[in-house]
Amino acid sequence: MNKPLLTTRLFTVEHRVYTPAKGGSVARDVVVHPGAVVIVPVLDEQRLVMIRNYRYTVEQELWEFPAGTREPGEEAIETASRELEEETGYRAGAISPLMSFYTSPGFCTEWMHAFVARDLTHVGQSLQGSERIVVEEVAVSEVRRKLVAGELTDGKTIAVLGRYLLGATKG
Repeated sequence: MNKPLLTTRLFTVEHRVYTPAKGGSVARDVVVHPGAVVIVPVLDEQRLVMIRNYRYTVEQELWEFPAGTREPGEEAIETASRELEEETGYRAGAISPLMSFYTSPGFCTEWMHAFVARDLTHVGQSLQGSERIVVEEVAVSEVRRKLVAGELTDGKTIAVLGRYLLGATKG
């Protein structure tokens, strides 16, 4: 049984009751999310594009890779292209899948697709009115240093950066 508790522009919160295999029931309040993307923009083998994104929820500017929520009917790769251009001002000549993962499976259905974007051409940012994003070209060695030093605190960025630095790609 799913009972809607809250509906917003980006997600719904539902009260759900599950029946485990051993019997009985388990109730959970679940954030039902349409899914999202995160992109590792690669300028060349030595430089990546990152953003400093002010996050109102935590009242801090965070170092991140560009990311965004999927629109209804939008394929993940389309979302990745759109968000990359909007947030960084770069258009990719090639985008390839890196990995996919649940962001917070204890309470949220969000399934995030990560991509690597290459052959970047600068075309200009197109931010939404409330977004406060600064684009930075960062040496891979500096990004690695920030990761090891604990200076990156955005979970999706940490996850995909680790996978990227290990050289693992999908496909």
